[in-house]
Amino acid sequence: MGTGDALVNNGETPMDLSFRDEDLAFQAEVREFIDKKLPQDVKERYDRGLHFSKEGQVQWQKALYYNGWIAPNWPVEYGGTGWSITQKFIFSQELGRASAPPPIPFGVSMVGPVIYTFGNQEQKDKFLPGILNSDDWWCQGYSEPGSGSDLASLQTKAVRDGDDYVVNGQKIWTSHAQHADWIFCLVRTDSNVKHQEGISFLLIDMKTPGITLKPIIGLDKEHTLNEVFFDDVRVPVANRIGEENKGWTYAKFLLGNERTSIARVAQSKRHVERLREIAKQERVNGGLLEDDRDFMRKLNLIEVDLMALEYTELRMLSMIEAGKKLSAEPSLLKIKGTEIQQRLTELLVESLGMYGAPYEALKKYEGRNEAPVGPDYAHGPMAEHLYLRAASIYGGSNEIQRNIISKMVLGL
Repeated sequence: MGTGDALVNNGETPMDLSFRDEDLAFQAEVREFIDKKLPQDVKERYDRGLHFSKEGQVQWQKALYYNGWIAPNWPVEYGGTGWSITQKFIFSQELGRASAPPPIPFGVSMVGPVIYTFGNQEQKDKFLPGILNSDDWWCQGYSEPGSGSDLASLQTKAVRDGDDYVVNGQKIWTSHAQHADWIFCLVRTDSNVKHQEGISFLLIDMKTPGITLKPIIGLDKEHTLNEVFFDDVRVPVANRIGEENKGWTYAKFLLGNERTSIARVAQSKRHVERLREIAKQERVNGGLLEDDRDFMRKLNLIEVDLMALEYTELRMLSMIEAGKKLSAEPSLLKIKGTEIQQRLTELLVESLGMYGAPYEALKKYEGRNEAPVGPDYAHGPMAEHLYLRAASIYGGSNEIQRNIISKMVLGL
C-alpha cells in the first residue's frame, strides 16, 4: 500500500493510496542509492539502536548532500529537493526500510530553517552551506537547570557590549555538544519584561573562549548529553537571528519543526519488522515467541497505533502542502510518536528475555574478544530502551504537549 498523488488534495477528495509509475521509479532510485552509498557500519549501528559515530554519520550525510538529497524540506533556492509530498514520504519510508539514519536534526531540521526563514542574507551565506555539506555540526542550547518544560523562564543572560553580547549562564541536556562546531542558543536579553518577550536567538561558535563542556553519562552508559557553561563568552551581534527580544518567536518555529520530525514513524516501522524477525527465532515456554498470543497481541496493537500515527502525519503533511497553518498537530505527533517508540523498545527487551539484561557501554563491548552473551542481535535493544525513556521529555514533555492541545484545540 502506498500514498499517492492525492495526498496533496487538502482533504477535499478521498486520498489515493496507490503509487503512480513515476513514484515507483523514484522509489527504485532511492533504494538503489541507499544500497550503494550507505556505509555498512552506519547501517548496523542504526539497526541496533546504537548511537552514531561522527565519522560514519558525516560520510553518509555527505553522500546525501552530493546527491542533492540532504534537505528535502528546504526550499529549492536554499538547497532543497523540490520533491512532492509523496516523494518525501517515499524517501522517509525507504530510509527506515534500509536502516539508513536521517541527517542529524540540529542543523538540517532545526537551525537551518530558522536561518533561511528569519536570518539576513549575510547569515544565510555564512551558515547554510556548512549545514548542508556537514562541515559544520550544530547542537541546541535551550534547556537549563530549572528551565526545561518551562523554557521561557531561562536565565542565561546576554548583555550588549558594543558590537558583541557577553553571555553568562548554563545549558543542560545538550545532545552531542562534544561533536558540535556551533550552538544555537536562547538567551535572556531583557529581564524587565514578560519572560517570552525578553529572549533572543544567538548563534555561537563552540570554540569561543569561555565555553566549557561537562559530559552527562546517561542510563545507557553512553556520552550523548552535556552541560554547557558560558563564562563571559563574547558573541558578535551579527550572530543574532532577527530582532533582539524576539527570539521566542523563532524558538516556537523551530520547536514546531522538531516535533514534526520527532514522530519517527519510519524508524518505528523498522522496529516492528525487527520484532517479527526476533519472534521467529526466540523461544518461550517450549515454543516460538511468534506463537505467544500475549506477546503478539502487544505487537499487533502497537502496529495498529503506528498505522494511525502514520496517517495522521500524512494528513498534516497534506495541510502543509496546501498552505494551511498548523496548530496543535505537531504536539499530537510528538506524544504518540514517543509513546510508540517507548512501547516498541520495551517489547524488544521483553522479546530477548534474559539476554536483554546484560548490557555494557558500546566502547567496552567493542573492545572485548570473547563471544557475546546471547544472540548477536541482543546487543543494542537495552541501550536504546534506556535512552528512549527520555523521549517523552525531550522536545517538550508530553504533559506540556497535552496542555498545548487542550488550549489550541479545546480552548481550555
